[in-house]
Amino acid sequence: MSEARLAERVARESYGRLLALLCARTRDVAAAEDALSEAFAAALTAWPRGGAPDNPEAWLFAAAKRKLIDAGRRTRTANAGEAEIVRGIEEFVAEMAEVNVPDRRLGLMFACAHPAIEESVRTPLMLQTILGFSAERIASAFLVEPTAMGQRLVRAKKKIKDAGIGFEVPEPAAWGGRFPAVLNAIYAAFASGWSDPMGADPERQGLTEEAVWLGRVLAQQLPQEPEVLGLLSLMLHLDARRVARRGSDGRYVPLDEQDVSLWRRALIVEAEQLLHAASKIGRPGRFQLEAAIQSAHATRAWRGETDWAAIALLYQALAELTGSPVAQLNAAAAIARRDGPEAGLTAVEAIAADNPMLRDYQPYWALIADLAAKLGRTEAARAAYDEAIARESDAAVIAFLAARQKSL
Repeated sequence: MSEARLAERVARESYGRLLALLCARTRDVAAAEDALSEAFAAALTAWPRGGAPDNPEAWLFAAAKRKLIDAGRRTRTANAGEAEIVRGIEEFVAEMAEVNVPDRRLGLMFACAHPAIEESVRTPLMLQTILGFSAERIASAFLVEPTAMGQRLVRAKKKIKDAGIGFEVPEPAAWGGRFPAVLNAIYAAFASGWSDPMGADPERQGLTEEAVWLGRVLAQQLPQEPEVLGLLSLMLHLDARRVARRGSDGRYVPLDEQDVSLWRRALIVEAEQLLHAASKIGRPGRFQLEAAIQSAHATRAWRGETDWAAIALLYQALAELTGSPVAQLNAAAAIARRDGPEAGLTAVEAIAADNPMLRDYQPYWALIADLAAKLGRTEAARAAYDEAIARESDAAVIAFLAARQKSL
């Protein structure tokens, strides 16, 4: 492996761990990021000349440590003078020398999800600090101007420093809203990549893999938290079907028409094992229910048919737990498959009466169109397809809806 490739691999695998170790002592995310970036730059210069070190991670940590000490000598800030920085560095140099170095990434995740941090910036902050994503890449993935995203991230890091937000993992009793925020941030990263199934956007490419990797980090550190296992199970179930979501020509393929031979069985098996383990620990939460729904869809790979009865019940449970009108709409879609289009349409109309905002949601109109078509209400179906197409931005999905409309 070339030195440049080695640096890339270490960056992926170790960036968040090293940054978390640096932040745990300095309490300054921005300074730790600068030091680590300079260390990686030094590696790209030094390793091709002298060869890669036996322990690349320790080399990078030592280089970043020196950068932080140099920065401390230059700034001599009132609240973190050189002596304090050197003392702190010496403490975690000794820590790094231990056989089992504690992994502080979880503490960094909790810092990113602190209530003092604006909710909209928690996921971007986690992507940057744990995975080392640039502000430009994050901005593109979340459809925000790079300058605006950069400013938000800078403000968030300053908030962590100024408010003295700790990087320790709080006791479970004190997690409050921070633990769900950590899970939501990871899933938001996954969803951002998932919404680009063909990988056409280079900035979102790989986001699903990175989110799954974050989920694995979390599951390794919190193996007794059922919602962590549920989240990882959900992402693996979805990722297992990624290749089947589009035809070779880029054509959109709905879930119930996907070629199950393209589904990655190993990921499905792993997802099922995680879901089973979660079910034995505690009462089902949102991510466990969503993973169970995907598990019910996965039965088609083995039995040749989808368990719509189970899916309807699970979506109803999810709707009761979360109050989400989208979950209610999905429950109605499953009811239509279980009990027929008339029952489904009745359920959809009742949900829309209580949640008028659904009328701006493309899947609502697509479902209305499909059920109306099955009931022979051609004009109503045609009008609903017009509404669905007007609310869709994915060209492949628009083509799919237009083809369905044309076939009426």
